[in-house]
Amino acid sequence: MKTWREMRGFPLAVQLLLVNQLGVNTGFYLLIPYLATHLTDNLGMSAAVVGIVLGVRNLSQQGLFIIGGSASDRLGARGVIIAGCALRTVGFALFALGDDLAVLLAASVLSGLAGALFNPAVRTYIAQEAEEHKAEAFALFNVFATTGALVGPLLGSALLLVDFRTSALTAAGIFAVLTVAQALVLPAREVEPSKGTVLGDWREVLGNRAFLAFALAMVGMFTLENQLYLLLPDGARQATGWDGAAGLVFLVGTLTNLALQLRITRALKERGNRARWIATGLGLMAVAFLPPALIVGSSGHPVLRTLPVLAGALLLYLGVMVAQPFVMELIPGFGRSELTGTYFGIFYVVSGIAAAVGNAVVGWAMDAGERGGADWLPWACCALFGLASALGVAWLHRAGSLPTPSRPAVPATV
Repeated sequence: MKTWREMRGFPLAVQLLLVNQLGVNTGFYLLIPYLATHLTDNLGMSAAVVGIVLGVRNLSQQGLFIIGGSASDRLGARGVIIAGCALRTVGFALFALGDDLAVLLAASVLSGLAGALFNPAVRTYIAQEAEEHKAEAFALFNVFATTGALVGPLLGSALLLVDFRTSALTAAGIFAVLTVAQALVLPAREVEPSKGTVLGDWREVLGNRAFLAFALAMVGMFTLENQLYLLLPDGARQATGWDGAAGLVFLVGTLTNLALQLRITRALKERGNRARWIATGLGLMAVAFLPPALIVGSSGHPVLRTLPVLAGALLLYLGVMVAQPFVMELIPGFGRSELTGTYFGIFYVVSGIAAAVGNAVVGWAMDAGERGGADWLPWACCALFGLASALGVAWLHRAGSLPTPSRPAVPATV
């Protein structure tokens, strides 16, 4: 209830976008985690074809964030958000209705493009509307996103008892409702006429070396966040011998997020520089992988072996709660307010590509550790990623390259 009371302190647009993110993550996670199983078990597709379908969706989203960011700056974030949710409605409906590879590829492209549109646009709108309360707004955004990431798989599991098509149509229906709600309620913001070209905007942002260095430093945050869906659930399953143990990881995170996220952000906002807390959060995320590393490959009671994994999940979520709102708050401060969307878009392109490389390294470490009897290897690898990112942010802060609330812009070079 406290979260809802806090939410009412923000403008209506921010309130709607917070609820929107709950719906976005619910709809996404009730479908996407089960898509590969549908393609293989129900449609009989090979692993290679499944990889292509999933890869096209991911590439469409990660590679086109810059388009969504630029569109937000030039056309207004409201219209881009609505268009993105409408496209995802169509894409998820195609997953439900199409069995042909061409239709499934079209669904992947549309659903990926949808995310590329509304993800930077939503963050741009919140950053502009929340003004000096950006950190608190993004803290609440994290709460609603995490809750949706828990509710989605639970709802998806229940709907799969009927069939995959029911699950996909439900996801499409959620996005359809969000599209209508935004069209009816989300206020339009006045867009400043652009004085240059889109390519000129991209050159300006890409020429900001401090910003690019910060985006690359965030590879640890994005790589380690993704382990909530790969390494930690796998560790929980191995510790208990129960496939459903992965749900315990998300339950720990959601309950912790609901209870502490806004309190943590408000307390830290008044104590010290933002960069200090981002580096601290990344350090916590690194430490999170040490408790599970101590028990992997060992024997013992399942409960005792599960506790270090859940402790790691708790530390990882706490690290995200400390760092992420301040990361989102800093991004618009790297340049002109007219390019907020472009900065968010390019940030997600750069960090997304870097995180994809990081995830490939973690996957390699999992395979190598299993072959060589070094089950601790992927956990140690993740800890090093987090430590490297924390040190990178600390170095940027010492170089004076990061924006602060009192200093909205930074030099173009490190």
